[in-house]
Amino acid sequence: MNNRIVVSSLAILLSLEAGGGAQSAPAPAKHTAYYVNTQVLHIADLIPAPPSDNDPQTRTELAEVHRVEASRTPAQAAAAKADDEEEDIFVFRSVMGPSFTAAKLPLIAELSNHVKGDQSVLGGELKTLFQRPRPYQSDKTLHPVCKLTDVHNSYPSGHSLSGYMLALTLSELVPAKRDAILARADEYAHNRLVCGVHYRADTEASRRIAYAAFGNMLANPKFQTDLAAAREELRTASGNTH
Repeated sequence: MNNRIVVSSLAILLSLEAGGGAQSAPAPAKHTAYYVNTQVLHIADLIPAPPSDNDPQTRTELAEVHRVEASRTPAQAAAAKADDEEEDIFVFRSVMGPSFTAAKLPLIAELSNHVKGDQSVLGGELKTLFQRPRPYQSDKTLHPVCKLTDVHNSYPSGHSLSGYMLALTLSELVPAKRDAILARADEYAHNRLVCGVHYRADTEASRRIAYAAFGNMLANPKFQTDLAAAREELRTASGNTH
């Protein structure tokens, strides 16, 4: 009888340990930034909280989204949808030329991936913090033309943050084209309104974060090394110095 009790008790203990192990399984590893030092850059302090749904500012911004929707042409909608699908440095090939591709510039493609990854870390943290509803989530009369989500994550705009961070990166590689590159970044951000998936404040917050993040990145020797390699790759591929 005593042996049976001991075996039964051990079985219960093993069962509890197994169950406890399942319940305490480690959470997925948190992504960390590659270039941005988030211990130094406190991104939540860089931008104000977004206005609430009943704030007059939101009503003004919503009216703008309606105006953009009412005036957008099929060509504008197609351009916005194309930008929605591509979130890397090669959206700037309209400035750089058709040979500006990942296949021809693998080091620049890798650089782009790291910058985009940093955007995901920074933007994801702020989106989770602020949880601003998207325009179409608050106003069902809108007709967005790009990918939708049920998550309240409008602020800041991730695409816009990527666009500005990548624009500033590319401007370091080709300073002579800085104005055209930044103009394309503005267009890329505006296309989030053309899509009908963001407010103006979302894209403006992204621009502010991008400049602060980029200043932080420039202090990182790893970023400077990767910039130098990318600059040489571009020089070699183009046959010109910039």
